[in-house]
Amino acid sequence: MIQFRNLRLARGVKTLIEGASLQIHPGWKVGLTGANGCGKSSLFGLLRGELHQDAGDLEMPATWTIAHVAQETPALSCPAIDYALDGDTELRRIEAALTKAEAAHDGEEIGHLHGRLQEIGGYAARARAAALLDGLGFKTADLERPVADFSGGWRMRLNLAQALMCRSDLLLLDEPTNHLDLDAVIWLEQWLTDYRGTLVLISHDRDFLDAVVNQIAHIEGQRLTLYAGGYSDFERQRAERLSQQQSMFEKQQRERAHLQKYVDRFRAKATKARQAQSRIKALERMETIAAAHIDTPFTFSFRECGQAPDPLLQIEDAAAGYADAPILSGMKLTIRPGERIGLLGRNGAGKSTLIKLLSGGLRPSAGVRREGKGLEMGYFAQHALESLRPDESPLQHMLRLDPQTREQELRNYLGGFDFHGDMATTPCGPFSGGEKSRLALALLIWHKPNLLLLDEPTNHLDLEMRHALTLALQDYEGGMVIVSHDRALLRATCDRFLLVDGGRLSPFDGDLDDYKAWLAQQRAADAAASQCPDRAADKASRKADRETAAADRQARLAARRPLLRELEQLEKKLKPWSTEKTQLDERLADPALYTGPEAGEVPRLLKRQAELSGRIDEAELRWLELHEALEAIPAD
Repeated sequence: MIQFRNLRLARGVKTLIEGASLQIHPGWKVGLTGANGCGKSSLFGLLRGELHQDAGDLEMPATWTIAHVAQETPALSCPAIDYALDGDTELRRIEAALTKAEAAHDGEEIGHLHGRLQEIGGYAARARAAALLDGLGFKTADLERPVADFSGGWRMRLNLAQALMCRSDLLLLDEPTNHLDLDAVIWLEQWLTDYRGTLVLISHDRDFLDAVVNQIAHIEGQRLTLYAGGYSDFERQRAERLSQQQSMFEKQQRERAHLQKYVDRFRAKATKARQAQSRIKALERMETIAAAHIDTPFTFSFRECGQAPDPLLQIEDAAAGYADAPILSGMKLTIRPGERIGLLGRNGAGKSTLIKLLSGGLRPSAGVRREGKGLEMGYFAQHALESLRPDESPLQHMLRLDPQTREQELRNYLGGFDFHGDMATTPCGPFSGGEKSRLALALLIWHKPNLLLLDEPTNHLDLEMRHALTLALQDYEGGMVIVSHDRALLRATCDRFLLVDGGRLSPFDGDLDDYKAWLAQQRAADAAASQCPDRAADKASRKADRETAAADRQARLAARRPLLRELEQLEKKLKPWSTEKTQLDERLADPALYTGPEAGEVPRLLKRQAELSGRIDEAELRWLELHEALEAIPAD
C-alpha cells in the first residue's frame, strides 16, 4: 500500500501539505482534488520519486511499476502504434533480448524469453495497442502514421495510450480527459473502471470522477483529507463538515463576545480583576475556528444581450467539408432565441466542422446559411487561446476590445474571472491553459452575444470555474450550440441534443445515458465488422439497397403528391357544380317557368347551365387523366 505518515511537502518557502497521514490500499481508485496551486501535481512528483518530502514518511512498495502520462512528445518518425507499444517496457526489453539471443543462436535463452513473452501476453500486445488507440479516437489508417504527423492534442492522446499500455501497479493520471472528446472520455471511463491496479487521478470532470473513483483525497488549507466515495459523495460530506464548522464558529464567536464583554466591563475594577484576567487567558487559549466559506474565486454572468432576431441562424440543405472530402451534407437547422442545443457524435464525425459552418468561418459547399438581422455571435473554438496576444495583459485585451469603458469597470469585470491585482496587468504569455481559457471566455462574454457557439469550452478549466460557467449558461437568455466532453455541463445547460453521424445531422431522442448506450452499440457493430468483413460488406450492401428503395419510394411519393392534391381540389369543385346544375336542370324543365313572372330569368339560367356543363365536362376529363397518371406511379 501507499502510506503517508505526518508528511510535509513544500515548494521553496511555500508549504503545500502539512501533517498528512493516510493510507491508499492496492486496487483503490483515488481522485485527487483541490484548488489550483494547492500541490496536486507536486504530490504526483512525490509519488514518482521526482520530489522528496520535507518531513515525515512516504512508504510504497519498491517493486511497483508506476505509469504516468508524459507532458512532452518529441516529433518522432516511428509509427503511432509502435510509440504506444513503448509503454510496455518489459515487452520492449524482451524483444530486444530476443533479437540478441537469436543473433547468438542461444536456444535456451530464446526458449526462456518466449516463455516470458507468453506470460505477459506479449503476442497479443499489438492488438491491445491497436484497441487502445481505437478507443482514444485514432482510425486504422493512423496506426502506421509517424508520431511527428500528429498535432499537439493528438500527441497527448498518444502519450495517454502509452501510459495505459504499461502493465502498471500504480497509474497516475493528471487531467487525462483534457484533449479527449465525449466518446473517448466514455471509453476511457470504462477502461479505468476495469483497471486492476491502484489509480490516482486528477480531474476536473465530476461525472468522470464519479464513474471511476471510490475515494477522494482533497487538499485544502495545507491538509490532505481522504473521503470515501465518488466526487458527489465528497461534496456532500464536505458540505456537512463545513456546516458543522460554521456552527462551531458561530458558537465560539458568541462565547468570545461574552468573555470580551466581561473583560471590558470589569478589567478596571480591583474586585473583579482576577476574574477578568482568567477570562483573558481563556480567550488566548481558545482555538480559533476558521469561518466556513465556499472558496470559489469566480463570480460572473452573461451580460444582457438585448433584443435578438427570430430565428437567430438557419442552414438549409447545407453541406460542408473539403472539395475532395465532403464531411456533412443535407443539413437543416434553425436556431431560435433561448434554444440550448448539445451536439453529440463520434470522433471525426464533423461536430467541429458544423460549429465552424454555423460561425461563418467555413462556407457551405452547398445549400444556404442565413443569419438573422441583428445576430451577435460569440464563438469559443478549441484554438481560441491562440488568438490571445502573449505580450498583452488581460486588462490590455479588454481595453483594446472596449476602449470607451472605464478601466475600473473592466478591472471589476476581470475580477469575476479571478484576474485580481497584478494578475490583471501581467502579460498572458506565461499563463496556464486554464487562465488563458478564462481570459478567452471573459473576452467572448463582454461582446453581449445573443448566440453562443462553444467548442469544448471547459478544456483546462478547474471544477470551480466549470461550476461558475454552468451557472452562467443556465441564466443566459440567448441561443446556444455546444460541443463538450463535460457531461455535467451538458446535462445542466442543454434542452435538446443533435447527433452528427454518417455525414448527417439528426435529432437525438434521448439523454446522455442513451448516448452512452448508442456508442456501445456502434463499437460492437464496428468490432463485428472487423471480425467478419464479408458479413459487414453484405450488411452494408443490404443497407444500401434499403436506402435506395427508400429514396425511390420518396421519389414516387413526391411525384404522386401534386397529382393527389389536384385531384382533391377537383373533387371539391365538382360536388357544388353538380348540385347546382341538377337544381338548374329541374327548374328549366318546369313549363311554368316560361309563362310565369320569372320568364325574364330564363336566358340567364340557360347561360349558367351551359357554363356549368362545360366546367363539369372539363373537370371530369381532367379527373380521368389524373387517375391514369396515378396508376402509372405505384404507391409502394
